[in-house]
Amino acid sequence: MRAAVYPAGRHDVHREGNVEIKYMGQLTMRWEGREKLPSARKPRTVLALLLLNDKTPVTTSALITELWGENPPRSALTTLQTYILQLRKCLAAMSGRSLACISEKTLVTWPCGYLLRLPADATSDVAEFRRFAREGREAERRGHLAEAVRSYRAALALSQGPLFADIEHGPLLRAEAVRMEECRLSLVERSIEGDLLLGRHREVVSELSALVAQYPYHEQLTGQLMVALVRCGRRQDALAVHQRLRARMVEDLGLEPSSHLRALQSAVLSGEPLPGPPGTGGEIPTPYAGAFATAARSHD
Repeated sequence: MRAAVYPAGRHDVHREGNVEIKYMGQLTMRWEGREKLPSARKPRTVLALLLLNDKTPVTTSALITELWGENPPRSALTTLQTYILQLRKCLAAMSGRSLACISEKTLVTWPCGYLLRLPADATSDVAEFRRFAREGREAERRGHLAEAVRSYRAALALSQGPLFADIEHGPLLRAEAVRMEECRLSLVERSIEGDLLLGRHREVVSELSALVAQYPYHEQLTGQLMVALVRCGRRQDALAVHQRLRARMVEDLGLEPSSHLRALQSAVLSGEPLPGPPGTGGEIPTPYAGAFATAARSHD
């Protein structure tokens, strides 16, 4: 999440300053170590939406829909302008700039909306999360498996909860939060897959058990837990994990597990070890290796 660069002007008498933002979990924003965000729910929602739209103005209509849905009150526009003023005062208090400077350079009135401009060197947990994710994908592409897992784990360590966990979500923030959660869960899957390919099955059993409890219909995580249990010599437990998933899916969704999980269950029942990635002792591999299957051949 890059911050927009803006030109210096006659009102900008302060240096840009150090801005740190945390989006995951509770929203926090510090400017030169000072934090003064509004406590009211709706102004915080406005700020969250402005922060997410790097270099892009947010229309008044989008802000109103985010705050009040499809049936806003007649006073919506006036109330929104009040929220913008509150945010400008908070930004002025944090940055040490005048309210006029903030209005002209930082939280700008735009045709049909508003634009938030932060210093070019502003940092955020989401920006770091995305950087580690990119580094992990690049390491994976090069076939450096352990390096990829380290990068994915570093990204996940930054996640302190859902995106804007303390913010009231309208349709736009809700969609972004869902997208971020999908991205986070994808990195969880890839990091665990890498650990399994590196032979770290004992290390990930407890993590996978907690994840399967949290996501009871997630077939990939269930398959990874079955693989880890089998490699730990716990075939009976692996079969019980499959049975619990199947019972939930049939009863709640009217669906059977995927062909991948059925094949994995069959292998566990037969006791026939399938060819596994190098260094894992030939135990049953995960059926979801994907790009890591190639990476494992030359892992560092």
